[in-house]
Amino acid sequence: MSDSDQDDRPGGADAEWPIVESATEYETGWYDGGYDLVEQPDGSEKRYYWAELPPAVVIVASTGEDVIFVEQYRPTIRETQLELPAGIVEDGESYTTAGARELREETGFDPSGVSLLQQYKVATGVLRHDRGIVFAEGLEPVEQTLDDNEFLEVRSVPVEDALAVARENPTNDATLNGILLAKEDGLL
Repeated sequence: MSDSDQDDRPGGADAEWPIVESATEYETGWYDGGYDLVEQPDGSEKRYYWAELPPAVVIVASTGEDVIFVEQYRPTIRETQLELPAGIVEDGESYTTAGARELREETGFDPSGVSLLQQYKVATGVLRHDRGIVFAEGLEPVEQTLDDNEFLEVRSVPVEDALAVARENPTNDATLNGILLAKEDGLL
């Protein structure tokens, strides 16, 4: 769809739908959930439910020959997954600072260089969640410092196999996006 096609939709591409009511129905340590009652372009009202999560970072870490993955059990899907390291961006951190910190903590590798490949919104039909994908290089071994809820194994995957490994089920959007962005940018 071209930009001009988007502007032909009711209300235009950037029209805001008035919020009649907004409610947070529950708060957890991981996310908040609720709804916005909005007035749609035709004048009708509808509740749109959402979950709000803190920003997260995903790290594509390369030794030049290998990409660093972590293998961990994901209780949400009840499966063990081989995925890129990732974590929450703490208050005041940039994606690159958070990426370097998470990489050190989860994998025991300290990068000499970290760059932001992409920042984007995730699952916009239901989530209020921003994610950054960073590329890390110049990896030096340091002490791994896992959180009390992190039980994972670090795995090195040859660069030429990284996309195939990322596509093996179970997989996730963050791992696929990270590998594809790094490949597209000529980093892998």
